[in-house]
Amino acid sequence: MKPVLVSGMQPTGRLHIGNYLGALKNYVDTQNSGTYECFFFVVDLHSLTENFDPKEKREQILSLTADYLAAGLNPKKSTIFLQSHVPAHSELAWIFGTLTPMGELERMTQYKDKAARQIANVNAGLFTYPILMAADILLYNPNVVPVGDDQLQHIELTRTIARKFNSRFGTTFREPRDLLTKTPRVMSLKDPSRKMSKSQPEGCLFLDDSPKEIATKIARAVTDSGSEIVYDPAKKPGLSNLLEIYGALTHMDPTLVAEEFGGQQYSALKMKLAEVVTESFAEFRERKAELMENPKKIIAVLNAGAKKASNVAEKKMQEVREKVGIEI
Repeated sequence: MKPVLVSGMQPTGRLHIGNYLGALKNYVDTQNSGTYECFFFVVDLHSLTENFDPKEKREQILSLTADYLAAGLNPKKSTIFLQSHVPAHSELAWIFGTLTPMGELERMTQYKDKAARQIANVNAGLFTYPILMAADILLYNPNVVPVGDDQLQHIELTRTIARKFNSRFGTTFREPRDLLTKTPRVMSLKDPSRKMSKSQPEGCLFLDDSPKEIATKIARAVTDSGSEIVYDPAKKPGLSNLLEIYGALTHMDPTLVAEEFGGQQYSALKMKLAEVVTESFAEFRERKAELMENPKKIIAVLNAGAKKASNVAEKKMQEVREKVGIEI
């Protein structure tokens, strides 16, 4: 049997190049490697912890699924599904919640960061988020979990929960390892000291941006003092961020990209980078537009994936119920 890989993304708005290089590209590459049995899901329950418009949520779910498919995820090769379509996620999260001390959750830095950002909506879901994430993962007994570096603490808690359950009830869950991409963090075009984020759209290169939008954003991207093109994240973070994006999309080391543009102006690099980004996502933009015109096709993929995922998840839940004593 192939080792199992599981991961997912929240439907909270348009994906940007940081989401692609930090996660989605890795999804497609691992799927196409043929090495893993892959489960990729749309994490809709987690997305409810942030302020949202119910009318927009369905559109966000469809859009993210279209992103998956347009980027190259294939329902014939991977199981693609919606988190809420598999009730076992919520059931296992409740059981894990009875095993997880509040102190473990209180030390989660992402909870502290999100609570600070949405002071008017510090809900219990934000606090218990890592428990549901552990359930999302452990249900499928994965070997690896592709994540961004901001999720490493949650993966460690997932392993802790697995060990605790196994110790108390007998071996049930595998402790998965994280799988980082070569470009785990892409910085904002407007502020290279901050990670690229949908909350600062002017600093994002969205995957479905038009060629004109791409050129404009890159032309306005913050660079650094001086005119020499060198890769130096410490001294030239803005320029280095552009070099890293260029390198990730062209499979080049950022240092070599800098050498290629040696002696030229920043504007030359920016113009060429705009071309690279535009060309890299041309097919994506076309495929996504076609998919969004046919939402029934997207829903069919999610429904088929949920049936496959539910078969796996229910087998694991049957085992869990028996071990904790609630299977009658």
